[in-house]
Amino acid sequence: MTGLFTAILSVIVLIGTAFLLSNNKKNINYRAVVILFIAQLVTAYAMLHTTIGGNIVIAVTNFFSQLMEFGREGIAFVFGGFVFANDTPVFFISVLLLIVFTSTLLSVLTYIRILPLMIKYLGGAISKVTGLPVIESFSTVASSIFGDTGALLAVKTHIPKMNRNRLFIATTASMTSVSASIVGAYMTMIPPKYVLIALPLNVMSGLLLASMVAPAQYVEGERIKVKDMIHDESLFEAIGNGAIDGMKVAGIVGAMLIAYISLIAMVNFVLTATIGTDLTTILGYILSPVAWLMGVPANEMIRAGGIMGTKIISNEFVAMLGFKEIIPNMSAKTVGVVSAFLVSFANFSTIGIILGTVKAIDEKQSAMVAKFGLKMLFVATMASVLTATIVGLFI
Repeated sequence: MTGLFTAILSVIVLIGTAFLLSNNKKNINYRAVVILFIAQLVTAYAMLHTTIGGNIVIAVTNFFSQLMEFGREGIAFVFGGFVFANDTPVFFISVLLLIVFTSTLLSVLTYIRILPLMIKYLGGAISKVTGLPVIESFSTVASSIFGDTGALLAVKTHIPKMNRNRLFIATTASMTSVSASIVGAYMTMIPPKYVLIALPLNVMSGLLLASMVAPAQYVEGERIKVKDMIHDESLFEAIGNGAIDGMKVAGIVGAMLIAYISLIAMVNFVLTATIGTDLTTILGYILSPVAWLMGVPANEMIRAGGIMGTKIISNEFVAMLGFKEIIPNMSAKTVGVVSAFLVSFANFSTIGIILGTVKAIDEKQSAMVAKFGLKMLFVATMASVLTATIVGLFI
């Protein structure tokens, strides 16, 4: 009963905060809120507590495991001559380079129109059922495949025409998701099933909260053009561009890991020398009430809060690497809840990434994004909390 009570309290706090932040309370689409929330409960229950849902999770996990094995074949060919200390592969080689293969596969599936059509009709179905705008629904679904920048580029022809609220929904919802190209890398650090469960829940959490904070009306006659998502002229160009894009992502993530982990180490040294504690512990105390609301047991909420804070100020990879080390010492509930929270792009650096993407599309709209950047991060983080809360409810 305690778990149910905290979950209900968490949902009330999140929905209540979104209502208070709303810039147009009279036009909140409560039908969409209710439908999306019920869909989240059904999805989480089905994936965690039904035979069919469990089998689907296992099948998809095995599918990604096989994809990673294919990726390792290519990595072994290029880097197979390396001798690793204590037989432990380098993180960049064993984990990040898997992004190259998954990015290539996504590029191929996009070129042959499988992913664009799937996203178009799934986004259209969400829009039809909830009454939310088609473009924003489509963009949110697309972000769970292509990531925040890819999803925004897929609707680039519509961005110049968006008002403030519609742009807020599109950018905030994209921040709550992750790119499918790095899902395999996540699965090497945290339990795969929670990665898979978080993906659909994040789509719904992002839409639910962002559309409350910035209500937008359904626009009749809006259409999605599949060709806007296809940028390659041939299959071989798609393969080449996918591989190059994947290598760029791996390099960027690697560079950010070096920067953030080094900076955190430096800050920890200074804090420990001056006040006798480190940054993770400070963040843990600050975010421990949020961790408790998500369902983390009281005796673990400070450590969980520290991981959550690390993710917000740096990125999910840094947080996952830190969380991986303490998973054996944490309860099953904490592992599931925190893992679900970590599967999103909601962090400070993503504000700049989204801002840069919108700026490349439309200079005027980027100025608007700059004004609500921190609010965008706050609501996206709330979406991660909602996803984690629902996961915790069924563990």
